[in-house]
Amino acid sequence: MENRLDALFASVPDFSGVLLVAEKGKPVYHKAFGFKNFETKEPLTTSSIFEVASVSKQFTAMTIMMLYEQGKLSFDDPVEKYIPGLPYPGVTIRHLLNHTSGLPDYQAVMDAHWDKTKVAGNADNIAYLIQYQPPVLFEPGARYQYSNTGYMLLASIMEKVSGEDFIRFCRARFFRFFNMTKTDIRTQEEKKNLKDMALGHIYVKEKQRYMPADSFPAFNYAIWLGNRKGPGRVSSTTEDLLKWDRALYGNRLVEPETLRQAFSPAILNDGTLSQYGFGWVLEQNPRLGKVVRHSGDNPGYRTQYIRYIDADKTVVLICNNDHEKLSVIVKGVEDIMSREHP
Repeated sequence: MENRLDALFASVPDFSGVLLVAEKGKPVYHKAFGFKNFETKEPLTTSSIFEVASVSKQFTAMTIMMLYEQGKLSFDDPVEKYIPGLPYPGVTIRHLLNHTSGLPDYQAVMDAHWDKTKVAGNADNIAYLIQYQPPVLFEPGARYQYSNTGYMLLASIMEKVSGEDFIRFCRARFFRFFNMTKTDIRTQEEKKNLKDMALGHIYVKEKQRYMPADSFPAFNYAIWLGNRKGPGRVSSTTEDLLKWDRALYGNRLVEPETLRQAFSPAILNDGTLSQYGFGWVLEQNPRLGKVVRHSGDNPGYRTQYIRYIDADKTVVLICNNDHEKLSVIVKGVEDIMSREHP
């Protein structure tokens, strides 16, 4: 496996990131390529910290599942029970979890109306949805459409139900509890002060080089939506995401039946299935069995987190230069995983 993976990365020499492959929780391949900072040429290490973007959604979903087990909410509760004034009746927590709500994109509303010299949080996002009332995209439950709005609302529901701050909840129940020492939900300032933080970069054709994504603040929504909770903002390492992978086996977070729901497809209004659970894309691999996975995409960052839960294999690939051939790399890694499986 090592030789094949080395050859794959040798074919894309300007890739910057870290790949971890594990079997039964033990790393069998773990290497860093490229730079934390393309200007200083400081090399990445396997313990460098990256924005994992929408891979954060599985943590948000887990907060809701934990509250469900405590009897504090139901997956089929209407959203307006917890967020009064939101002009979208008929949407349930389950719709938010599996991206079948039909809700409009809060980020588009903020992009159009928000003063980008300020940093928005969930209360601002919700207030703008109520004020501008963009129309729904479809009837709740009619189909799947990926929705950051849904996961932003889930974090706010979690806070309303529990009476706890979302970030403190994640720190106490997940990051600290499972010794994920480099994982957190951080402010822009906190990330700037982190020695191990890998900067996100984008390729600028006019300059013919990679530049930090935060060089373009109006373009970089991670800055002016920097206080949002729920759809993104977790920063982590490959090593910590492997610790999270291990925590998801057994019942250390929630009971197996609750976790089964997270890994089960959504049933749409017409009875067909959508292959997205609670914070996870669902797949079946012919050789490796059931797969649950998620990608993440922030300005300058790309993440792929793949769990072959029947075979107990894990892939964590984190990139900090938004490489144009990332999909080729991911397919290559997956093909090698399949071929190497006995």
